[in-house]
Amino acid sequence: MEALELFRQDHQKVKAALPTAKGTDDKKQKQLVTEIKTELETHARIEEAERFKQQMRDSLRQETLNSRAVTIPRRANIYACGDQDEMVYFIESGQIKLLLLSPEGKECLLAIHSGGDIFGELCLAGFAARHETATAMKETKLKQMPHSQFFARLNRDALFEGFVRYLAVRIADQQQVIANLVTVDSEQRLGKTLLQLARTMGKKDPRSIRIEVKISHEELSEMVGTTRPRISML
Repeated sequence: MEALELFRQDHQKVKAALPTAKGTDDKKQKQLVTEIKTELETHARIEEAERFKQQMRDSLRQETLNSRAVTIPRRANIYACGDQDEMVYFIESGQIKLLLLSPEGKECLLAIHSGGDIFGELCLAGFAARHETATAMKETKLKQMPHSQFFARLNRDALFEGFVRYLAVRIADQQQVIANLVTVDSEQRLGKTLLQLARTMGKKDPRSIRIEVKISHEELSEMVGTTRPRISML
């Protein structure tokens, strides 16, 4: 079962709990109402973004139909911080991660992308060089297109408005990550990170939702903002 369908089911469960929570004056219950409303808004936002991503995938598959796919070996970089690169990338299969490196060599894992996703969109802002590094987590096949061609395809398929909404969701997600780093402890951040991965990449089995993406404890620590031993202990 795909992540979007899991979201639809989860959304209905949360929505069903709202009327009961509203009918109380208890302070904790009022807080629950607020949390439920926030969760419903999150579900709706992500579901809309997932619908657009599917439209964009179909469009880009058509655009790159006659283009040759490039195979990137595991642990190889597609581009590195500082590279001059004006391409947008479309993943046919495999898995990549986006990293920021500090001057001291510490890594911050920004995102993980898999088949059907795009990455490298920051070149659309006109930056002269890459601010992040994109690395293949396993052998990955992808196609690339100049940012001008990407814009032309969005215009041809009337996808500009959807793309703006998609980017707004990405910004909201990053703001939440920043807020979590300041306001919650590492155990809660780990839980929120795993939930987010399950929502976007999870598949349902008879007993649970499985995250099939292979992520090491080191990579999880880079996403959560803590140390590897702490992740292993949790």
